[in-house]
Amino acid sequence: MKTAVVVGALGVIGRYMVEKLASLPDWQVIGLSRRKGEDGPRVRYIAVDVLDTREVEAKLAGLKDVTHVFYAAFQASSGAAANFATNVIANRDMLVNTVSAIDRASTKLERVVLVTGNKYYGAHLGPFRTPAREDDPRHMPPDFYFDQIDWLTDYQRGKRWSWTEIRPHTLCGFSPGTSMSILSVIAVYASISKAFGLPLRFPGKPGAFRSVYQVTESSHLASALQWAATEPRCANQAFNITNGDFFRWCNVWPQIAAVFEMPAGDVQTICLVAHMADKEALWDQLVAKHGLKPYRFAELVAWPFGDYVFGCDWDVMTSTTKARQFGFHDVVDSEEMIVRLLGRFREERIVP
Repeated sequence: MKTAVVVGALGVIGRYMVEKLASLPDWQVIGLSRRKGEDGPRVRYIAVDVLDTREVEAKLAGLKDVTHVFYAAFQASSGAAANFATNVIANRDMLVNTVSAIDRASTKLERVVLVTGNKYYGAHLGPFRTPAREDDPRHMPPDFYFDQIDWLTDYQRGKRWSWTEIRPHTLCGFSPGTSMSILSVIAVYASISKAFGLPLRFPGKPGAFRSVYQVTESSHLASALQWAATEPRCANQAFNITNGDFFRWCNVWPQIAAVFEMPAGDVQTICLVAHMADKEALWDQLVAKHGLKPYRFAELVAWPFGDYVFGCDWDVMTSTTKARQFGFHDVVDSEEMIVRLLGRFREERIVP
């Protein structure tokens, strides 16, 4: 029986990781998050502020049988999502606090799997070398991914366990209540547009509508993380993990509009943060009118993230060749995935 600690267990990555491991007969899971999740068979949660060193030490000291750590916690900074990578201190310290506490508590630790992302390549700054490969040179810092992996690499030297770094891009999961998902942005934006009798216009830049893009389904990432944690060859290696394909928003946009039974519009560039700032009252009306599940507006969507994704008017492409060479061959059809998961938002009464 392997024992995993999932850090950030209620997020758009962590909740899928918990679900994945709990479905396997040889894993038990301990989820860490600010809010306590609901315990289940072979799953228990610990509510902890991982920025509080003393609290982490006190609450994790008893985790003596941990074999694997899956680190997927993230603290955004204020302002534009493209600036989130500059929030170095908090994101580094959360990793330091949790991994060092578990390392001291458990003599059975085998591997720490760290989730970073394509900001490692400067995907948030502008055009970059594509398809990006794991050994490409870094961009000019700051970027908290650099600080995280540098600390983890130094801390691991000479220890009994190994690390693996996984770099996904733009997570897509059915995770209502978790705002950092582009699908939540699309679902709520479409619903509000429909309430005004508007077509579904692409809110980003014209170049973003037609550039090459990539995403990662959360359940697909969970499978990759489980593989990375147990494959011996993945020790002390970094891997890009995406769905394994590429698309252009202009090609999938009519399919998205069809999910919401709306006509598809063309591009009308707006700032989602600014245009959605006064829409909470309208959303409350839609929740009451359509009998939707009562998620608060701020719980559902991170509008800065939408502005960031739809503002990338350059190709965003990473190579997943290395992961395939090391044994991970799963792929996802991104256009089918977008339609399928957006449909679930309607079926589950998250949006009208």
